Amino acid sequence: MDTQYEAGSKGDPVQITEDEAAVYDRQIRLWGLEAQQRMRNATILVIRLRGTATEAIKNIVLAGIGKLVIYDSEDVKEEDLGTGFFFRDEDVGKKRVGAAKARIEALNPLVTVQTLRHPTILEQGSLEALIMSVDLVCVTDWDREALIKINDICRQFGKPFYAGGTFGLLGYVFCDLLKHDYISPDRSAPKEAPKNVKATASYSRLSMALQHRWTGLTKRQTKELNPAVVHIILALWEYQHNHEGKLPDDMDAASELGQIANSIFATSDVNRQVLTSVPLDLIDAMSTSAAHEFSPTCAVVGGILAQDILKALAAREAPIANFFTFDGNTGSGSVCRMNM
Repeated sequence: MDTQYEAGSKGDPVQITEDEAAVYDRQIRLWGLEAQQRMRNATILVIRLRGTATEAIKNIVLAGIGKLVIYDSEDVKEEDLGTGFFFRDEDVGKKRVGAAKARIEALNPLVTVQTLRHPTILEQGSLEALIMSVDLVCVTDWDREALIKINDICRQFGKPFYAGGTFGLLGYVFCDLLKHDYISPDRSAPKEAPKNVKATASYSRLSMALQHRWTGLTKRQTKELNPAVVHIILALWEYQHNHEGKLPDDMDAASELGQIANSIFATSDVNRQVLTSVPLDLIDAMSTSAAHEFSPTCAVVGGILAQDILKALAAREAPIANFFTFDGNTGSGSVCRMNM
């Protein structure tokens, strides 16, 4: 049986107790009591429990959110054991959320953990009610159409949305925080002036971000954004769309993936002095590795995802704006502003 959830009002904010303040003392010193209070009162929904989500969940639970709701309808597979440190050999064949729940709770007993596994949760009415009952939604390792659908529902109810995932050695984080107010350090202020200023960023939904064009960027700006990695991730989403959710898993897919990648590349107006097409070696590498998870990639991408969720909740410092990509081949990451 799934745990029931309730839509609607969440009641009065819970105040941090002295015992909780002692547990979170270092964090409160870092970002302040008010920010920790916001985390303490936050309910976060994570959809899909694979490697990226495992790392992100560990970090947000240890940081002290109030409640974590996890949805995943699938069973633990042998390949999940490499990146899913909430799972053990004896969990293979059990439901992912059931196997992971007690181990997540053990990380921080102050956080309430609720698990959902029935596929009907993703039906329109149930999904809307679930999203209305939480403060922030995070979807990991899912296809483009599902991400767009959930992002649009989040927009409808004014809920911040994160997506993240990995494809072999590559990974990404996307966020749509609607109109986000935060405190930003003012490095240009004189010594006696206030060190922080209020700032606002207006985000775009994923369907709009995907229409982004690279027009007008200099060679240096274009290079810094690593367009090859951005375009191969967009191509992998399109490949998934054409193959009922499956990712490429052998060299037979290289030709089709290359055609898709370069078709997207041709319309996005990337500075040709930097790149004229998506590199063949990257296409070949993704054809054989995109369907597989690698623990170090999940650790980096899940860590960035969690860090940014906490930034958004705390409203201290600027979150990602708005599409982060990680290239495990070089160990580098970059943030591309897509239609913001």
